Amino acid sequence: MSGTVRARTTAPPLGMVRVPGGTFRMGSEAFYPEERPVRPVTVDGFWMDAHPVTVAEFRRFTKLPTEAEWEFAARGGLEGAVFVWGDEFTPKGRRMANTWHGAFPWQYLPASAKSPHPGTSPVRSYPANGYGLYDMAGNVWEWTCDPYADRHAEPAPRSCCAPRDPRDARADGPAAGGTGGERFPRRVTKGGSHLCAPNYCLRYRPAARTGQSEDTATCHLGFRCVVRRVTR
Repeated sequence: MSGTVRARTTAPPLGMVRVPGGTFRMGSEAFYPEERPVRPVTVDGFWMDAHPVTVAEFRRFTKLPTEAEWEFAARGGLEGAVFVWGDEFTPKGRRMANTWHGAFPWQYLPASAKSPHPGTSPVRSYPANGYGLYDMAGNVWEWTCDPYADRHAEPAPRSCCAPRDPRDARADGPAAGGTGGERFPRRVTKGGSHLCAPNYCLRYRPAARTGQSEDTATCHLGFRCVVRRVTR
């Protein structure tokens, strides 16, 4: 078998099919201007969903964490700490998250010539927290499923136990209209972003929060999914 190369087989991801790579002529000269010019393009092989995402699949996909789940995870076991990594913003001069350094918005001070990050940064560019979670502060704001209110609900008087994952009951049902006459409701977002700076937005902390309209088109907003129950 000397000189023979065997292709390594890979099991197909669930619900996906293999599209072989190749070169093709991309575009068209016969229809709309934005389709021009026709040009040869080469793509590598890839896996693709066998069909568009269904409504049911999308609903499961959009079951984002609650605000309480998010904040608990962000703290990484550091109860009461200011930041997800501790109480000092830059311990020993080390940047711990992708946040704005300098006077926003006119001055940005890059960490180094090799890692300027004036916008979003690649995931895992900064250290993980105590739970092994990356980018729980800075980079992009993150959605939670909780409707936004200007403040948390007051704790129950003389309660013997902490509430278990407190959340607004509307989080699992149809969202009501926004507050103050807004057309679309707002959800809690957490974590701050690369645009947060001490002189402008000190929200790259686990306790910090803000509300975003569900129809927002902002470019510094993301999310992560959670699985609450594993079934086999």
